[in-house]
Formats: sequence, C-alpha cells, structure tokens
Amino acid sequence: MACGKLITILSIDGGGVRGIIPATILTFLESELQKLDGDGARLADYFDVIAGTSTGGLIASMLAAPDGENRPLLRAEEIKSFFLVNSDKIFRQLTYSFGFSGLLASIMKACGALWGPRYSGKYLHNLIAEIFGITRFQCMLTKVLIPTFDVKGLHATIFSSFEVKRNSSMDALLSDVCIGTTAAPTYFPPHYFETKDSKGTVREFNLIDGGVAAYNPALLAIGEVIKEISKEGQDCSGHEPKESRKILLISLGTGSSKVRKYSATQASSWGIMGWLLAQGSTPLVEMFTRASADMVDIHISVVFQTLRSESNYLRIEDDTLSGVAASADNSAKENLDNLVKVGEILLKKPVSRVNLETGVYEPVGNGEGTNEEALRR
Repeated sequence: MACGKLITILSIDGGGVRGIIPATILTFLESELQKLDGDGARLADYFDVIAGTSTGGLIASMLAAPDGENRPLLRAEEIKSFFLVNSDKIFRQLTYSFGFSGLLASIMKACGALWGPRYSGKYLHNLIAEIFGITRFQCMLTKVLIPTFDVKGLHATIFSSFEVKRNSSMDALLSDVCIGTTAAPTYFPPHYFETKDSKGTVREFNLIDGGVAAYNPALLAIGEVIKEISKEGQDCSGHEPKESRKILLISLGTGSSKVRKYSATQASSWGIMGWLLAQGSTPLVEMFTRASADMVDIHISVVFQTLRSESNYLRIEDDTLSGVAASADNSAKENLDNLVKVGEILLKKPVSRVNLETGVYEPVGNGEGTNEEALRR
C-alpha cells in the first residue's frame, strides 16, 4: 500500500443464493466505473482489499483471480450470471437419493438432513475447481481476505494475502479455499486438504463455512489493513500512519429478515430439533450468523462515527426479506429472479445505517441520497 493513500476495502457477506444481491450491486458499480475508465475497468482495479465470507468469498475470488493475461477472471455481470445459471444444480445435488417425489420426497429429504448434509457439494466443488484451476491464493490481483473455520482445531482460519507473504503454508489452491469457506454446516460437508510450506512441512485443513467465524468479514479486513499499516511504521511525511491514512469501506450484505419469526413462547418448547429445524429453517444457525453480521456492522458504525468519517463507510443491506427470499438455498427460478430485483430495488433505496439501539437499518436522512448515488459518488 502506497504511503498516504486512501485505502479502499470491499466486503461481501455470506448468504448462499442470496449472493445474487451483492452480485447485482457490484454489476452496477463496475458499469459505472467503466463509464469513467473504459470497458476494460474491473472492480479489482479499484479496491486495495476485497474480503468475502462463504458465497461472498467465492465472489471475492472471482473478482480478484487472474485470467491468462493477468487480468480479473470474471466481470461482475458474469458473477451474477454464475448464480442464476448454476444455483439450481448446486442446491439440487442431494447427498441421499431416495427415488421418491412430491411430499414423500420432501419428508425423506428432511429425514436425510438429520444424518448428513442436505447437499453432496459435488457439483459446486467441480464447478469451483473448473473455474480456478491451479490458481493459488498468492496469485490474486489485489489483496483478498477469506475467513473459514477449522473443525479439527476449533479455530478460525483466515486466508489473507497479507499473511500468505509471511506464511507459505497458507498459500493453498484458491479452489480449496473457496470450497472450504462455502462448506456451510447442515448444507455441505466439511472440506479437507493439505498444503506444504517452503520447507516441505505438511499442514492439514479441515474447513467449514467462514460464516462460523465472520459472517460479515468487514471488521477482519479493517484489522488486517491496520496491522499492515502499523508494520510499515511511519509514513513518508514522518507522521504516524493514522494521521495521514484513511479507509473507505463498502460493505455489502446478502439480505436478511428482521421480521419477528420466533417468539419466546415458541422457543420455550424447543429442544435440539426445534432449534435446528423449526418453521422449515435452522433458527440456531440463523441467529448466530445474523448476530455476528449485526455486531460487526454496529462496531464499524461506532468507529466511523467516532472518527467523524461516516461518509467513508457505506453498508448496503436489506433487512426486510421474508419467505423464500430469506432462504440460503431456494434455487427456484422465480426466487433467483426476485433476488436480482431485490438488489436493483436496494440500489434505489436511501443510504441507511444501523440504529445502535434497535439494530434495524434506518435512512440516514442527511443528504447522502440513495445507495446508487452513494456508489457513484
């Protein structure tokens, strides 16, 4: 990172098929940049760091991985198409095949989910391997950060372009990192792979979805940037880095539901099965991931407000999703098309920030306009 420059960060949450929402927003942003700098402009040219968790990690990798000419592998529009074309196959590949249809198939599917992941992941894994090939993490065109969680060591494992320079054991195949960060518990099986460091020492990874560690990876990205700045010491002017460096953060959510789906009365009767399967969803996982994302947003909002640089933090999120739109794996064409519309409508909504007391997003109302206008600005 050059001395004294504005450090730009793009962060993308997890959320399964709801990755269509940030992909739609990024398609708009890239098209606006192309109006300024030509058709060859890509998002990786403008962000110093791109962070992503789960489906967000897959998007981040697609944005920053190199093609044969050392340019970004995919355009934002192609990433949106990736979800629209492949989601139905990704979330149809069941671990168990019962040979039934209709209601009975749904019942058998639910029973199967009690004993194994809902989906085998084979189609997704093959697709990721085909897209990224032998590309390794160190080859990214800009700094990338992707959180995962190691089930054997019970600790977060963060794949970071900053760290890979210092620790060669973290230089995994990009496909392995993406399969690991998208291995959502109950949806896909954990992913195992090995790497070797510069001395030939083998390191094992037993990874599941990064959302277990950081559903919203924005705070991790800021932390990595601050660590890098502190290691560089004083900047070119001789002042402390914090006096001359600024961070601009665009954080994209994948949508959520703040509709009160559960009550204390309902939950009081839940046992293990209730917390895992009530009302056709997984309340325990849902609550953990939403709480994680909200806490990150609240912490970052407080920091930027304290530094009086609120305009340098843009969080774009829709917390009004309901029904199938809030699902992470509903791959029906109608739902996928609706998620595109959610992203398009979200661009037209006013810039909003989380209310620190209620946790609900509220319009800023100080002339910042819509999310679309904020991105242009």
